[in-house]
Amino acid sequence: MGWATHYITMLRSGATVQFRPRGNSMSPRIESGQLCTVKPVTVGDVRVNDVVLCRVHGREYLHIVKAIDQDRFQIGNNKGYVNGWIGAQGIYGVLVKVED
Repeated sequence: MGWATHYITMLRSGATVQFRPRGNSMSPRIESGQLCTVKPVTVGDVRVNDVVLCRVHGREYLHIVKAIDQDRFQIGNNKGYVNGWIGAQGIYGVLVKVED
């Protein structure tokens, strides 16, 4: 159970969620504490450069899709770090808005 477990449950039920993630790994695209709106996503609609709420190696992230290889997605932050590859089951929602 991680910081986003509640939001993932809501996204799976079809709800759009809002939260204020902490950290600097997505700066300047998302600054720590900004209000992020994430909506459920059909994995077929996910594109490179989308910011997704996902789980990689058991940890939850709001990070960028860096590459797509058939049914696998490479996830990383905005600082050049790559978290790893995940399947479609590891993506829960896509970022649609960032506000202060």
